[in-house]
Amino acid sequence: MRVQVDKEHPNIAKALAGTVVQVRMAAERQGVGRRLMELVNVRSSQINGCAQCLDLHVRQALEAGEDVQRLGVLPAWRESGLFDDVEQAALEVAEAVTAGGHLDDETYDRVRTVLGEQRLSLVVWIAITINAYNRVSIVSGHRPRGARE
Repeated sequence: MRVQVDKEHPNIAKALAGTVVQVRMAAERQGVGRRLMELVNVRSSQINGCAQCLDLHVRQALEAGEDVQRLGVLPAWRESGLFDDVEQAALEVAEAVTAGGHLDDETYDRVRTVLGEQRLSLVVWIAITINAYNRVSIVSGHRPRGARE
């Protein structure tokens, strides 16, 4: 049995949850819809291999009106032709934040032009928070609902 780091330090977990609330409120103010947030959450969770977060955020994406087809091809979003410019820019940022890579200056300028500075910053925060949750869940051994023991 793994240490449930969120349960061992509930005040820290609560602070992380508070950060998510702040990010969601900022998203509403910036006009970043729940669908886009959930695309970032799902894509980052795919890269990290976080089963619990994928279970949760795929459901939340569907509830936010996301399409099953788009979720199914999300790992190949560049080749799919199913995502608009804003979604592509957000996914590119999410992958860079999640994979520990960086955006070269040309790519950064392109995504900043598409998203604008405030939305770009917000997408970075969305990716940072889901990555933190991914790490907590993976290290703690959290599993999807209904998982066999």
